[in-house]
Amino acid sequence: MNDFSIGVDIESIKRFKGLDRKKSGNFLAKIFTEKEMNYCFSKKAPAQHLAARFAAKEAIIKAIGSLSKETPALDKIEISNNEDGAPVAAAKGYNLKISLSHCKDEAIAFAIVEKK
Repeated sequence: MNDFSIGVDIESIKRFKGLDRKKSGNFLAKIFTEKEMNYCFSKKAPAQHLAARFAAKEAIIKAIGSLSKETPALDKIEISNNEDGAPVAAAKGYNLKISLSHCKDEAIAFAIVEKK
């Protein structure tokens, strides 16, 4: 069995448009950490950032699942940015590498997961 795996996910940004931190707070808290919400809602177009982070979490879950491991809850995976602005991911028990991208309508993420 391999100690690493890859995952990919693509999301429609439209699914995240209109989400409001106050009105959709309970829903968002099931998916995103406080740090992620602070970042996304500080941006002019939060939907594209929410969609990209959600895609990253889904890509990570797909990769972990292919390792025949129990997958963490979405809010237990955190997507942030390093000091250079590159996206980084954290989930207990794994080394993670991610790449995020978005255009007008869609966000995509690739993940490489390695068991610690």
